[in-house]
Amino acid sequence: MTTFQETRPNAAAKPVRWAADAVATMREGARLRLDYSAQSLWRVDRLIDEMRRDGAPYAAVERVLRGFGAYAGEVIVRQTGAEWWATGGEHWLRTPDGLLWDPLDEARRCFLGDGSLRLLCREATGAR
Repeated sequence: MTTFQETRPNAAAKPVRWAADAVATMREGARLRLDYSAQSLWRVDRLIDEMRRDGAPYAAVERVLRGFGAYAGEVIVRQTGAEWWATGGEHWLRTPDGLLWDPLDEARRCFLGDGSLRLLCREATGAR
């Protein structure tokens, strides 16, 4: 029997690991359970907002943001069947409708006050 992980494209390897690391870090450090649901992205957006309000320098939170972006991407993957694509060190998603999404950049934009992982997921999944 082939597991879900074994059938994933090679481009997914890093983002899947980054997302899993974010889930583990939040569970262990912040006692926050992220369950790969669209609703959990409300909490992630709030965490990013808190980091920004606390004045954290971008360099100090860059890896955390990458993990949160990958986590949001995995939420989209699980809801739509999207696939991770990679080129030149950049990772993005391609949903079954052929559209490309960049949840890693959206996490950065969220930190800058101009983005939302929850809204990105809503748009990418077609949820209303």
